[in-house]
Amino acid sequence: MSDTHADTSPGTDRPAGSQARRAAEPTGWVGWVIFAAVVMITLGLFHIIDGLVAIFEKGYYLVTSSQLVVHVSYATWGWVHLVIGAIFVVAGFGVLAGMIWARVIGIALAVISAIVSLAFLAAYPVWGVILIALDIVVIYALAMHGREMEAL
Repeated sequence: MSDTHADTSPGTDRPAGSQARRAAEPTGWVGWVIFAAVVMITLGLFHIIDGLVAIFEKGYYLVTSSQLVVHVSYATWGWVHLVIGAIFVVAGFGVLAGMIWARVIGIALAVISAIVSLAFLAAYPVWGVILIALDIVVIYALAMHGREMEAL
């Protein structure tokens, strides 16, 4: 028996390690991760705008701050949105660069953003639902396919 077949995967004529190398190559799902990164940057900008409106234009929202789930002033909500937005933008650029810390922060921040948007839902319902839906897309893309950005 010759040793020429000892180096191949069973049932193929490829070298034994080619399957592992092939699995590490990026797939079409990288597009979802890039989309998630762009959505993170956009969500960050949306949160920043929402925060600035909450700080400077309190009469813009549908209800008073006492009718929100968490009874704090709109100025407080504004600062929360500003901080979340700024971190989202930085993490979005980090995901585009393939950084692991950015994916972890992106997933955690998307969860926090969805909770904050849910608590802020009475003030601006349609906007809040849109933000929550985008947060879910970000969580899915980063959790399921974020690792593929490392290979680029």
